Amino acid sequence: MRRLLICIAFLACVGPAAGQVPTLTGELVQGGLLFGEAPADHRVLLDGEPLARSADGRFLIGFARDEAAAKTLTVIAPDGERYERDLVPAEREFEIQRIDGLPPSKVTPDPESLERIRAEAAMTRAARERVDDRTDFAHGFVWPLTGPITGVYGSQRILNGEPRSPHWGIDIAAPTGTPVRAPAGGIVTLAHDDMYFSGGTLLIDHGLGLSSAFLHLHRILVEEGQRVEQGDVIAEVGATGRVTGPHLDWRMNLGSTRVDPGLLLPGFPNPPDASTADAGGD
Repeated sequence: MRRLLICIAFLACVGPAAGQVPTLTGELVQGGLLFGEAPADHRVLLDGEPLARSADGRFLIGFARDEAAAKTLTVIAPDGERYERDLVPAEREFEIQRIDGLPPSKVTPDPESLERIRAEAAMTRAARERVDDRTDFAHGFVWPLTGPITGVYGSQRILNGEPRSPHWGIDIAAPTGTPVRAPAGGIVTLAHDDMYFSGGTLLIDHGLGLSSAFLHLHRILVEEGQRVEQGDVIAEVGATGRVTGPHLDWRMNLGSTRVDPGLLLPGFPNPPDASTADAGGD
């Protein structure tokens, strides 16, 4: 995997005050998330569309797993001065992961189960529609728990010998009942005890449309609409939904774009004080 750490300043168009320069930090790669800042009185557009922004001028840009084309970032000052930059994500190589022993119904659902899956997918999409100007993400992210990494973002899944969609999160193996902590503050937008694929499912919105999802939970300890702070215990690891063992599957989205939480974690892929646990996967 190739990573590119960037801090971009639009030096060619800087005004007399250095503090007024739009900046980006983050990893400009497939699955990456960029954190931007520009003066609050400037307009910020991505490919011609306005970006959601906080009151102090922050914004976010996400790149999908297979995204290869450039995105054009445009910042327009009150006097009409324009700053433009093409952002081209670096390509990554993704793992192939084989998981066997799953119940056939969890690999190829019957028509009745497909209806349930569609309804649950719509529920999840609705929970991700929240966009407000909170910036809980600005304080950074911590590990929700420690344990062996058994799955990573973007890996091609082969389930019971059949190629399926890529995996969209980080799998961290741990015994059932292990506490899961909020990696960043936010608002709970979904708490569901039993989804078809993901079992106990929890979504937390971190602001500007950036959300975390926590899957296969044994117990959910927070409620929809509740505010949580970084480090709060929010759930317990489980083995619910489509799994072969107890673990946490942690995913992140910027709106509908699935991004890689591993790129935001200190020391990834080695959690601090990782302990031995049963391997899990889905």
